[in-house]
Amino acid sequence: MTLQKTKQTPIKLQDAAKSDVRTQFAALCYRIHQGEAQILLITARQSGRWIIPKGWPMDGKTPGESALAEAWEEAGAKGKVTGRSLGLFSYHKDIDTNREMPCVAMVYPVKVKSLARKFPEKMQRRRRWFSPNKAATKVSEPELAHILRVFDPELLHP
Repeated sequence: MTLQKTKQTPIKLQDAAKSDVRTQFAALCYRIHQGEAQILLITARQSGRWIIPKGWPMDGKTPGESALAEAWEEAGAKGKVTGRSLGLFSYHKDIDTNREMPCVAMVYPVKVKSLARKFPEKMQRRRRWFSPNKAATKVSEPELAHILRVFDPELLHP
């Protein structure tokens, strides 16, 4: 396997202080389908672009448990966290039409056992399975694209 260098996108603080960068926890939801890994992407609520489920830390939950809760709320994915953080990516979260918040998201692998028909954000998002390479071409963040491209579930150690 050849690792490609990924160009990291600079975090733009604009009017924010360094301490204003926020951390989120993200779920790389995957399954093995006909012997091949597939990654579940969802659409962002407002822009409709392809992303992975992510959200804020939750009181009383580990980062992996928070990522798992986001997988359920945003994608209806039921499963389990199967390893440590796969890495992180930076992005800007829209606060309102004129402001963005710099964020860093830690990515946790979630092996999906099933997808629910009804889940909290069903009416706000679409979801779809992709190969890791195809998923990497669908997301906007270069660091996330790299994580998706090199993802190999056989290398996970729960």
